[in-house]
Amino acid sequence: MRPTFLLTCLLGLLTACAAGAAETKIDFNRDIRPILSSVCFDCHGPDAGQRKADLRFDTQEGAFADLGGHRAIVAGKVSESALVERIMATDEDTVMPPPEHRRQLSEAQKQLLVQWIEQGANWADHWSFIAPQRAAAPEVQNTQWSLNDIDRFILKRLEDAKIAPSQPADKVTLLRRLSFDLIGMAPTYEEVQAFVNDSSPKAYEAAVDRLLQSPHFGERMAMYWLDLVRYADTVGYHGDQNVSVSPYRDYVIDAFNDNMPFDRFTREQLAGDLLPEATVRQRVASGYNRLGMMSAEGGVQPKEYLAKYAADRVRTASAVWLGSTLGCAECHDHKYDPFTTKDFYRFAAFFADIKERGLYSGGDFGTKMDVPDKALPSLLQDLDQQIAAVQKSLETPTPALAAEQAAWEAQLQQNGGYWQTFQVHEAKATGGTALKVQTDGSIIASGANPKESTYSITVSTALSKLSGLRLEVLPDPSLPKQGPGRAGNGNLVITEVQMRAEQPLKFTSASATIEQAGFVAASTINGKLQGNSEGWAILPQVSRPQALVLQLEQPIEASPDQRFTIVIEQKHANHNVGRFRLAGMFAETLPKPDVQPPVSTEIAAVLNVDPAERNTAQNEQLAKLFRSMAPSLDGQRKRLKTLQDERAATTKRHTRQTLVTVTVDPRPMRVLPRGNWMDDSGEVVSSGVPHFLPQLETTERATRLDLANWITAPDNPLTARVFVNRLWKLMFGTGLSKQLDDVGSQGEWPTHPELLDTLAVDFRENGWDVKRILKQIVMSQTYRQSSLPRAELVDIDPFNRLLARQSRFRLDAEMVRDNALSVSGLLVRKVGGRSVKPYQPVGLYRHLNFPRRTYQADKDENQYRRGVYTHWQRQFLHPAMKAFDAPAREECTAERSRSNTPLAALVLLNDPSYVEAARVFAESVLTSSKDKDARIQAMMQRTVSRPATANELQVLNELLTAHQTHFSANPDAAKQLIEVGLRPVANDLEPIELAAWTSVARTLFNLHEFISRN
Repeated sequence: MRPTFLLTCLLGLLTACAAGAAETKIDFNRDIRPILSSVCFDCHGPDAGQRKADLRFDTQEGAFADLGGHRAIVAGKVSESALVERIMATDEDTVMPPPEHRRQLSEAQKQLLVQWIEQGANWADHWSFIAPQRAAAPEVQNTQWSLNDIDRFILKRLEDAKIAPSQPADKVTLLRRLSFDLIGMAPTYEEVQAFVNDSSPKAYEAAVDRLLQSPHFGERMAMYWLDLVRYADTVGYHGDQNVSVSPYRDYVIDAFNDNMPFDRFTREQLAGDLLPEATVRQRVASGYNRLGMMSAEGGVQPKEYLAKYAADRVRTASAVWLGSTLGCAECHDHKYDPFTTKDFYRFAAFFADIKERGLYSGGDFGTKMDVPDKALPSLLQDLDQQIAAVQKSLETPTPALAAEQAAWEAQLQQNGGYWQTFQVHEAKATGGTALKVQTDGSIIASGANPKESTYSITVSTALSKLSGLRLEVLPDPSLPKQGPGRAGNGNLVITEVQMRAEQPLKFTSASATIEQAGFVAASTINGKLQGNSEGWAILPQVSRPQALVLQLEQPIEASPDQRFTIVIEQKHANHNVGRFRLAGMFAETLPKPDVQPPVSTEIAAVLNVDPAERNTAQNEQLAKLFRSMAPSLDGQRKRLKTLQDERAATTKRHTRQTLVTVTVDPRPMRVLPRGNWMDDSGEVVSSGVPHFLPQLETTERATRLDLANWITAPDNPLTARVFVNRLWKLMFGTGLSKQLDDVGSQGEWPTHPELLDTLAVDFRENGWDVKRILKQIVMSQTYRQSSLPRAELVDIDPFNRLLARQSRFRLDAEMVRDNALSVSGLLVRKVGGRSVKPYQPVGLYRHLNFPRRTYQADKDENQYRRGVYTHWQRQFLHPAMKAFDAPAREECTAERSRSNTPLAALVLLNDPSYVEAARVFAESVLTSSKDKDARIQAMMQRTVSRPATANELQVLNELLTAHQTHFSANPDAAKQLIEVGLRPVANDLEPIELAAWTSVARTLFNLHEFISRN
């Protein structure tokens, strides 16, 4: 049979079928593009490398092109369209798609293609790449049902399908739904009762406004946003080490609570560091760019991982803001959308100015900044007032203090001199130790602490003669036990001290403020280097200043130009000096060693001026020095140090570090052929946006700030649509376009495209106001409908895409646990802060290495924080979170899966968080009433906000009796059950009774109704 004869027969059949039904207007984006994308683009799409026969169906030009005397599509002429001939063919060598192709056309799809050509083969660019336009709300028949324009768009589709909307949900269900959707927690029993009893017409709107203003609104919205930006507390690769970024999470929560406009929210995250005079908050927001996975594995090829990090940023940013799969163009042109490989690397070039490394060794994952908690200023206020008062006292001159200073100066003169700090010109150490000179002339050691080390210090002095050397050893917070040594106990052992000018200088005597038994000062100048058996040490007087004084055999001439080298030998295993200072003196007899600070060259010059001839500045300079050491002020100085230490400790407790973006000169970005990081043959590209979308107008290199502004520009067709669609998903369980991470050709035509576009335009034109758009949605009649299934919808709309009712679905992982803690009264509702560690199975981290670590659950109020604050370990996500489908956040997650497994039920029954919550819940019920039925009703009201039915009451009573019997026979089991968790068990309750009621609470926590939003 000839193909043309077959084609004629099939066309006659299809035409007859079409004539038998009312003519339906074909919409290209709704009806045709999904077919072409799904079946044809593999061989005839954007990817030139895979394109066959030089034919493409992703562009209008390609689809209607002259193919050498024939065309695939001829508008209005089915018989002349080669496309129809090929899809209708029966010959395996002719039919398209070929029999071996992974996707075949259904008869219905073939009919749609024929109808489309018959109707003129109208063509349109992909719907999501066209700027959204506001549509007028349609006219509807049931004018009484609609409360706003959202309802009119929804009702129009329902009326066209001859479906009636559902009845409104009852007030209890409605408030529970609204609370879960806006703050992620169920309403309290008191809130439910107040709402039910409020008959005012504004009661519902008041509840909406209250929840939108709740500080927990930001937490609920952050749960979703953190999935999108793949926030985690660990780096992901290899050892999956911890990294501090929790202030970024607080930024997100605060931004949603403050209703920050979404365009500003976008700018601050992508380019907060590039904003003029960037604030701390904006720099914290720039930490978005540092949320990707990083590697500290020694075998990493840095160049390869820089390419990985760049690709990750492209995938994430394009998915988060554009809802696009630009990441698929890393190795080849996109197979379904117009994205090219060059588009991919041009987009990556926006992020080429971020300071980063391919290999992060040594536990340093980049630039961090200190971020104080919000509570810190109020906590420091009283301390600062006390510190200011003590400082004022120390700075106030008195006659007694003046007399004391005069006596001190006289004593200095009587001693024949005073210690003057040497000026340090060079400080070196062996064994990998680094020596750094401080502003006070002291030297701090850091880096390696080897078994043995030699310090070599080059100094000069303003003294004209020199007869002695003083080596002060000083405490420092960076040292073990505050030092002054680097040994674990703060000790040190100085084996030998040598001094050279042009020739070696000889010391004749040595003394010290303290000498450890067997380690005396004299051994530092005896020329012996026996290591463990020789040297000066200071135990038990660590954590405080000490001094070693050495007398030269003969005084020597000195001048500021002359250099001396002081060598400190340390041979006692790892007992090296941590912080020290060198000073010199000229006196016929050196004073007894003390820990008074030496004077600087400037102070020495003042002391050499007759007191009567000193000017005001000199007097103030000398008085300030004396006040820092005056014995009569010792108590106040100690008080000041105590207050300052308390302030530092408070600041440390309430200050976190977070990774931030630092801008550097952008590194070259080139197209990597086939994504091969080793292939440098590709074109070097500059930053830019996908070629087929509205373009950036810049005269210089386009920055991340330019990118952020482009993303939220009025002519960007994607951003507003994508975000509004995701907000719709949060309120209904499914987006108007179901594919939340792909609104391209492989995505879904929206069920209500005019509504989506209208909401997107409204969102953008009204200042990117997130709370405003959410309020519009939840105020609609569509949102307020009952979620009860309706038999007549099973075949018509099985997935509730037309929204003839509300949706019902299981809560996200964080909310399930939050709900249990809230019902029990354990939930700590504090907003913001460090990541927390709930109970977790012993040994879960046993396979984590580099370093090896053991999970340490929190033992304070952090155990009862909301799930959004849970420590997110990418490789070993908390098992209770994983059981309820929380993602690892290695990649952007636009929609979590929702499973229904026995593992989730076991978590609700046995996870310590839920067991403890059930026990504390049971305790509160047992103390509130003695009647069993009343207790059960109270538990039902608090868990699911309704009374128990007669049947439920019977079942729960039977369950209670069974467990009372079981625990009476097994009292140890009862004791073991009620002792789970940190919260102490109520002493006035009988263990067996408490255990039985705990079992009832655990059962209620396992109800589908308890873990569902409906």
